[in-house]
Amino acid sequence: MRCEWKSLQAHRLIVHSIRSTAVPTAVLSLSRKVYPLKRYVIVGNGVAANTAATSIRKNDRSGVIRMYSRESYPFYYTPALPEYLAGEKEIQTCIIHDRSWYGKNDIDLHLETEIIHVDPEKKCVMTKGGDSYRYDRLLLATGGQSYVPPIPGIESEGVYTLRTLADAVTIRSRAMKSKKLITLGGGLLGLEASNGLRKAGMTVTVVERSSRLLPRQVDHVGGGMLRQQLEDRGFIFRLGCTTREIVSRKNRLCVCLDNGEDLYGDMVLISAGVRPEITLAQRLGLTVDKGVKVDDMMKAGVEDIYAAGDLIEHREFFYGIWPASMEQGRIAGFNMAGDEQTYEGTVPSNSLKVTGIQVFSAGEISDAGPGDGIIFRNDAAHIYRKIVISGSRIIGALLMGDVRGGRELEHAIKKKADVGSYGSSLSDPAFDFSRLE
Repeated sequence: MRCEWKSLQAHRLIVHSIRSTAVPTAVLSLSRKVYPLKRYVIVGNGVAANTAATSIRKNDRSGVIRMYSRESYPFYYTPALPEYLAGEKEIQTCIIHDRSWYGKNDIDLHLETEIIHVDPEKKCVMTKGGDSYRYDRLLLATGGQSYVPPIPGIESEGVYTLRTLADAVTIRSRAMKSKKLITLGGGLLGLEASNGLRKAGMTVTVVERSSRLLPRQVDHVGGGMLRQQLEDRGFIFRLGCTTREIVSRKNRLCVCLDNGEDLYGDMVLISAGVRPEITLAQRLGLTVDKGVKVDDMMKAGVEDIYAAGDLIEHREFFYGIWPASMEQGRIAGFNMAGDEQTYEGTVPSNSLKVTGIQVFSAGEISDAGPGDGIIFRNDAAHIYRKIVISGSRIIGALLMGDVRGGRELEHAIKKKADVGSYGSSLSDPAFDFSRLE
């Protein structure tokens, strides 16, 4: 018993020593056996990175996990940023994992630390400050960045993008002394961010090049209904328009549209979509198309390097949504720790709540998509429900006003459930969607 106790104490001392210093090769000596101590490096601190770290720790209780992020804040809930803009949340209530979480899970977190180089032969990463660390498994989870279209004047003072908590802090500060906002982009983030600033007291005009709002999440009918309800709440829209240039005039910003109209405001928010942050991946020579190409195990094509989240493309599909990043990170973490699992894709789905309007969409719901729609519509109650069937299987669902059954419909789409026996009863407001389970 005494020898075993001393051996265990030695084990703990060695683990503590290894985690406190950058040791090129780490091993544990226990009961005369040599156990390699795996070193995991994760570049990024978003949902994919944190889910991966959790998966690694579940499978490897002693491995060294180091996580690097360019940001100043630990892992936070990005969809909560519009609530922060509205003044309904503060920084601490947006954060999901504070410093104590990383300590409890034995994860070495390095904030404000950018990884600028990876040497896959030496299995080494280098920071912008010149420090280097060895790895056995590397995960790239660098996420995405706001797309900034090449519009003349886009770099004018008072023009912002919203992607990070630091962005939100800057925007909220400017909003406190501003009255009119012009948002370029009527997609999911643009509407939610605009609504947050509207709640903070600003007048909001949204410019969208498409003929409808949320062009990726709703069809033309749903887009029209959503526009009407948002206009009733004070939104102003310019649809089917693009911006020619942005001009600063007498301490105000002028957004010049292609239809000849000039819009004046105190702030401009660019919400033109997200692009993968692939700078490091390109330096590594990884294959990039819509994003970094990965296989079903989230391997990125170079030995012991994995990728997950908003920077990746899987089976020629780019997701860019929170649920997909979470699942990709989970799969990547398990595989990095030696527990082989495969990623089969994620059903694209979105839940939106703008000024009390509930919208749920999943799968294929566009007007030009395949399949036939089973539709229920009640304009007086602002309810629109569309379930798209191809053959006898659900391939898409759009629910507005009444989002009951969204979870079950999403699950039915994912498992390709045969719903032929239900027919048009799926549109019945009283239908029991638990029958789809």
